[in-house]
Amino acid sequence: MNKTLIAATALASVMGTASYAETIGASIARFDDNFLTVMRNGMVEYADGLDGVELQVEDAQDDVARQLDQINNFIASGVDAIIVNAVDTSATDAMTAAAAAAGIPLVYVNREPINVNALPENQAFVASNEIESGTLAAFEACKMLRAMGHAGGAQGYLMMGQLSNQAAVQRTKDVDDVLGMDMCNFITLIDRQTANWSRDEAQDLMTNWLSSGEDFQVVFANNDEMAIGAIQAMKAAGISMEDVVVVGVDATQDALVAMQAGDLDATVFQDAFGQGEGSVDAALSLARGEDVDQKVYIPFQLVTPANLDDFLDRN
Repeated sequence: MNKTLIAATALASVMGTASYAETIGASIARFDDNFLTVMRNGMVEYADGLDGVELQVEDAQDDVARQLDQINNFIASGVDAIIVNAVDTSATDAMTAAAAAAGIPLVYVNREPINVNALPENQAFVASNEIESGTLAAFEACKMLRAMGHAGGAQGYLMMGQLSNQAAVQRTKDVDDVLGMDMCNFITLIDRQTANWSRDEAQDLMTNWLSSGEDFQVVFANNDEMAIGAIQAMKAAGISMEDVVVVGVDATQDALVAMQAGDLDATVFQDAFGQGEGSVDAALSLARGEDVDQKVYIPFQLVTPANLDDFLDRN
């Protein structure tokens, strides 16, 4: 009788504890991405430091259908909130609808969903404002080219991220807008192509561009991985990095190392870790019925050799 009572008491205690636990399901576009890995680490470390919070993180492997399945599985398992780093930012309506129908809060992180201005009350977006990112990088390149004596005319290339991704579209538009300014309209783009955020694809693309023999002074890249790929191709071809301005976005550790080496001229710090923390915080607040701004922006910051030391330990 006593053993039965003890067992029943223990079971009630466990059930009571479980009833107060909060579970968050997170679907990340891909795990094999340096920036998204830092963001994911921010989520995991923040959640690990909270009592009674369980974070389940899934790799969508850059597959829209897989990501939607993950979201539906989270819903079926009864999570308290969902975090999504979208594979395709133009395909988020179905994810929003699924979570809304189930009454489960959803937070988009880093990549802006196409329906960001029509999210239900229990959904939010945590990221940085992409208008700042490409603009800061492109304008810095413009100033550097002027300082190098190219104000009479300069040519360059533009490497774009995945064209289905809002960040790639906005960062590309940012470059175009800067090159349309009176101060920077001396720069002409020879070509623009996507390298899908990939270092390897960027290296291949830059190698192809180099084979044309065109004279150029600048490479704009939508992210640091592509900037590094372009640098690798140019160095392999014997081009001095002192003669070419290369700018990226994200301020990843690899990018900062490239800047230390004198290869990368500028990048823009996007607080991946902070975005990860912020997404978990927003998800928990929504799950608890608390007020959350539907757009939570974490500022971008320009990184150049002049302030590089301030960012070396921040990723």
